Amino acid sequence: MSDSPIPLNRPPGRAGRLGRARTAPAPDAAHRTSRRRRTLRARLTFWSMTGPALIGLVAFFLYPLCANVFYSFTNYDLASPPKWIGLRNYEYLFTQDPRVGKAALNTLWFVVILVPVRMACSLGIALLLTRRKRASGFWRTLFYIPALVPPVASVVGFVFLFNPGAGPVNALLRTFGVKGPLWFNDPALSKPSLLLLGVWMMGDIMVIFLAALLDVPKDQYEAAELDGAGPGNKFRYVTLPNISPVVLFSAVTGVIAALQYFTEAAVASSVANGKTGIDAGADQLLGYPNDSLLTFTQWMYVQGFSSFQLGYAAAMAVVLFVVAAAVMAVLLRRAGLFRQKGA
Repeated sequence: MSDSPIPLNRPPGRAGRLGRARTAPAPDAAHRTSRRRRTLRARLTFWSMTGPALIGLVAFFLYPLCANVFYSFTNYDLASPPKWIGLRNYEYLFTQDPRVGKAALNTLWFVVILVPVRMACSLGIALLLTRRKRASGFWRTLFYIPALVPPVASVVGFVFLFNPGAGPVNALLRTFGVKGPLWFNDPALSKPSLLLLGVWMMGDIMVIFLAALLDVPKDQYEAAELDGAGPGNKFRYVTLPNISPVVLFSAVTGVIAALQYFTEAAVASSVANGKTGIDAGADQLLGYPNDSLLTFTQWMYVQGFSSFQLGYAAAMAVVLFVVAAAVMAVLLRRAGLFRQKGA
């Protein structure tokens, strides 16, 4: 037997490499396990935060919307199961309903006239308040207080003030030898009378415009003055670009409110007609005088909760939702919010 030396730096064989490979993955497995735990924890945090909002969205928006669309194709009166009738509700809505056209035109009047006038008056008052330094808090409070009055109380008060027989407004006009109009009892003046009420209650929009105007950088006005810009050019090229998001917000919320215009017109009709409620005989009471204050939502209320034609009322609600979505899409697209950068 020969005593040959054994090399100490011999490279490991295959068995050595396999044995070392079996023990190496331990740190990687622990890292993967820790990463899975962090991912699971992040997902649980996300769903725990967004879960209540998603549940509310499904329960109070998506499900009622889908149910409303389904009922719009049925004959449903709450007393019997819904009966499928296809498009007959929509056919009656667009071709046979005698009052829906008048209600739609009245609603369109409030959208086209009431919303821009309220926005213009609110912006004008806000501009005046930004320039008045003395007693500015008093004037802001004075213009904002009407917005805190409940709508029903405001309408009742306005109908009393503009009462053609015993109202203070006509009594004041008679002292100057002027015969006062019928106001809420005149079909030609009933909507303009509500327009006056809407302008009087513009405090909520005025405060939003006021905050936006106070946030416009002063250095931009100074630069415009150095360039020789007058008040009109400064408003056009400095003020409007800075407050354009607030203008868009006011327009969107105003149009949505006008499309759902109900309380003020309904209370004005009932009070001017000498009634105290809108439950009994609502189909004859709402819209007084001569359907001049009948809005789309009022007629939908009559069909659904006075005539118990829930299927037809659901069809009206679907049409109102589609119109509102189309108007919002037009407003947002006109504002450039749907355009890609560089388009």
